[in-house]
Amino acid sequence: MNSTQVVLVTTLAQYQTSYWKAVGLLAAELGVTLAFLSFDDRSTEELRAAGLLTFDGRSRQPDRTRAQSIEVIESFGIRDLHKWVLHERLAFGVGDSDYLVAKLADCLQCADHALKVLSKQYAQITVVQEVGGFLSVVGVYFATRKHELEHWFIEPSFFKGGLLFSRNSFAAPKPEVGTHGLDCSPEMLSYLQSAKQAGTVVIPRKDAHHYSAALKKVLNQRNLTRLVQKVVDKYLLGKRQEFGHIGWHVQTHLRMVVNARKMRAMSTSMDQLGQFVYYPLHVPADMALTLRAPEYLDQLTLIERIAQSLPYGLQLVIKEHPAMIGAMDARRVGQLLKRYDHLKLVPAQTNNYEVLRRARAVVTVNSKSGAEAALLGVPVLALGDAFYSDAPFITPFERGADLSAAITRCLQASRSQELDSDSLKWFEALWRQTRRGELYVDHDDSVKAMADALAAVLQT
Repeated sequence: MNSTQVVLVTTLAQYQTSYWKAVGLLAAELGVTLAFLSFDDRSTEELRAAGLLTFDGRSRQPDRTRAQSIEVIESFGIRDLHKWVLHERLAFGVGDSDYLVAKLADCLQCADHALKVLSKQYAQITVVQEVGGFLSVVGVYFATRKHELEHWFIEPSFFKGGLLFSRNSFAAPKPEVGTHGLDCSPEMLSYLQSAKQAGTVVIPRKDAHHYSAALKKVLNQRNLTRLVQKVVDKYLLGKRQEFGHIGWHVQTHLRMVVNARKMRAMSTSMDQLGQFVYYPLHVPADMALTLRAPEYLDQLTLIERIAQSLPYGLQLVIKEHPAMIGAMDARRVGQLLKRYDHLKLVPAQTNNYEVLRRARAVVTVNSKSGAEAALLGVPVLALGDAFYSDAPFITPFERGADLSAAITRCLQASRSQELDSDSLKWFEALWRQTRRGELYVDHDDSVKAMADALAAVLQT
């Protein structure tokens, strides 16, 4: 590997850092140089102690005025400020726009500084980040593009144990089928058949701890210990944390406990349902909504639109995302359930495939449920920007179009137990685009897979 090449990786928290440190050390043995831009003080210390080149994401001009912050941001080609600060505003409950603007300017300048330093030593710089809407990620992305460097986002693939890399864009990565035919590999066909029969929902290992009841999260010893550590670090030791909005985090989880209890009381069991269209709720404030589909950010308003657009006699079934049980506003959900007697809420723990198998159609905004429904032959109306938005098995929906007409078209789509050849080729293209590995799982095989993936990215 060329010693004039370097990969700059961002890290936002210690659980990310332990993984990236292992990747960085192994990559060095393989001839791939990694540098890091850290937005977490303990992470910065840990990476530097390991001998890895690490840039600090702290502010480079703490006394900047609002006008100066905006001037910095605009110099990087960013104009629609409210769009780019939306994710952090919602994820952390930040109402202070000046704070958000100042932080984005800080992140841009920190990334700009790191890239300028690296450019003096390396002829080729490639930036790699986990996809996300946090201002640190946004700032690094725009700084990279200003320097006209290659930028890659990483996110979990539809296929378990796999990752997708998308180049120079926040848009969902979509498989490139091309005009030529693809021969479907036995491995891919076997995977689809197994997923279809088992009904196993793909959960990235980094997110597995989120898939539990709201009360269990609050009482979880690991979470309580981590809470104490974060409080000590922030308030006693003065260490900066990217995810340091501790009070908001605690309040959110306590609200989830209350909401989850109320939602259970409003739920309908599967055996009480008639014929229905299914809308799987997304994680609120996920970047798949805040950046890729902000027009559908208020999912409960969208659900009301869908309920008003269904053919008479069909029910609309909704289910909370199992990773964020209780995240929806139970009061608003209850009001909708009273207003529309054909709207039904099923328990969040219900297996997604169980609901999909019963559904007449699925309406979804960027949920993996769209691809899962396709495996079962269920018609899919796709809203937003998902990895399957261009797939042959979906009914597309353009913003501002007639939703009622689109749902009717979707319901009229043919239903089959087997995927057609075009759909199989699409899944094969996605299979080929998927790289082996999982983020933030610091086992040897996962670390090695990422080091190999980064080496391949440098050669792209």
